[in-house]
Amino acid sequence: MSNDYSKVWDLDTFFPGGSSSPDFAVFMEETERLTAELLNELRENESGNVEPAALTGWTSQLQLILSRVRESESFVSCLTAQQTRDRRATTWTERVQTVAARYRQALDLFDAQLAALSEEEWHAWLDAPDQAELKFVLNERREGTKEKLPPALEALAGELAVNGYHGWGEHYDTIVGRVGIPWEEGDRKVTLSAGQAFNKLSHPDPTIRDRMMLEWEQAWEGQADLCADTLNRLAGYRIKLYGLRGWKDTLHEPLRINRMKSSTLDAMWTAVSDSVEPLKRYMSLKAQLIGKEKLSWQDVSAALPSEQSTIPYGEAAGLIENAFADFSPNLAGLARRAFQERWIEAEDRAGKRPGGFCTDFPLEKQTRIFMTYSGTPDNVSTLAHELGHAYHGHLVHGLPPMNQEYAMNVAETASTFAEALVSDALLKRASSDQEKLVLLDDRLQSAVAFLMNIRARFLFETRFYERRASGMLQVSELNDLMVEAQKEAYGDALASWHPHFWASKMHFYITDVPFYNFPYTFGYLFSTGLAAVAEKEGEDFHRRYDALLRDTAVMGVEDLASRHLGVALDRPDFWRSAVARAVSGVDQFASLIRQ
Repeated sequence: MSNDYSKVWDLDTFFPGGSSSPDFAVFMEETERLTAELLNELRENESGNVEPAALTGWTSQLQLILSRVRESESFVSCLTAQQTRDRRATTWTERVQTVAARYRQALDLFDAQLAALSEEEWHAWLDAPDQAELKFVLNERREGTKEKLPPALEALAGELAVNGYHGWGEHYDTIVGRVGIPWEEGDRKVTLSAGQAFNKLSHPDPTIRDRMMLEWEQAWEGQADLCADTLNRLAGYRIKLYGLRGWKDTLHEPLRINRMKSSTLDAMWTAVSDSVEPLKRYMSLKAQLIGKEKLSWQDVSAALPSEQSTIPYGEAAGLIENAFADFSPNLAGLARRAFQERWIEAEDRAGKRPGGFCTDFPLEKQTRIFMTYSGTPDNVSTLAHELGHAYHGHLVHGLPPMNQEYAMNVAETASTFAEALVSDALLKRASSDQEKLVLLDDRLQSAVAFLMNIRARFLFETRFYERRASGMLQVSELNDLMVEAQKEAYGDALASWHPHFWASKMHFYITDVPFYNFPYTFGYLFSTGLAAVAEKEGEDFHRRYDALLRDTAVMGVEDLASRHLGVALDRPDFWRSAVARAVSGVDQFASLIRQ
């Protein structure tokens, strides 16, 4: 089934006129007013006794402002992604970050009010009907005050972060907007944006991949000094703030954000180490197929030759909808709505930033997906992945705003589960051995990405923070750390490495979630475990799956897995079984090659 869907998203549904939208200007003014009023009220009551009715009112106001801040953050992130040179959108970014910082100040003052209550007062208020749905989040907030600076200092840090910490993070958009890669396509000479160039790295033609890899490394080498400054400043800010809060471990914040124990992270990485040898075998087999002794960095995600080297966008939409329908009519319906109502920006054009994301508009109860679609199997996987995020957002839209704030690790569960559904469905319907081989290769590419590439990012970032505590690192040192991490994660499986990966990868520059890496592996393996349960339970599992996703913001991941799956995440057993399932396709891949 193929459909004629637009590849350009609709943002006018929210605020017509893009970065010049009068409606958005009014919306921001109202959001700023509401935030300022609540902040002033909380400051005025900072040292006084608080009536339960006031706490309830503040809780309601905070949730309203949270939804408005999320709406404005999503709109501006869409604007800056679709056109990196939109300077008016960049200006809006600072303004949105400022109101978000003031919202966080209000939240810190609110948390202090919660902490000031006696145990008796606390439970009396928390048990009232108005707070019943918010017990987990409010308890979490009250406990979190013990790990923070006094509200006034947290407020100061938040204000300074807008043009400091977050400003450095936004600098990545400026840098990536400078990247223009000269390219010849037949008789035509063009300049590719970073997003367009990145897609060439997985091109079926090895000569194009190899040529682009040289250009890609050279382009990021040209920006490496700016990237090094940016990365060093971001890490320096975090290390200093962590020290003031008394946090000795740089993983303290990302684990807390992801509602995850360090023992769970350790158990996961212990199991991941079991995947190296099977995946090395897969990469050796793939190298034979493409006529190389070893794969180069750019060969890992390259599609194998097939009867259909590119997949039209409309056909990809049909494939995804059908695959989703085999698991859940609700998931398929959400995907269809996203395509029909233009929730997706997929056009392959200059000026876009690289990568993909899904962002939520809670007031409109919609999402938007960003990517650059050029017809590769990897693009189809990305599209399914982001639609998984959209479905997760759809399931929580009816909950109180505070209960919609699920962490990145469980967010990646929904997305990678959706991606796996598409992979499984296509493999079952494959009509030839060559088609099966191509699909297995795509599946094993995902295993390499989540179990090797993400591990390399985690190793790099962990060691970078250890070194950064003693001073700033130079470009050459960052390159060395990156290659060292890649070699450890991939073993000796590759013939070449990507020294400037740290410069090119947007995830290292994201300020909202530090260590934007291990949650991907968590989500991939957790969803792999979910897929095993789905196979056993059959068509009724989709209801249990929906219930699990709705609970993702109201319990820690260990409790989530125990309640909905009956497994312990802080021991390696679950993770080892998930890893074994993730690499199980290697034997089938090998047998298809021998035929």
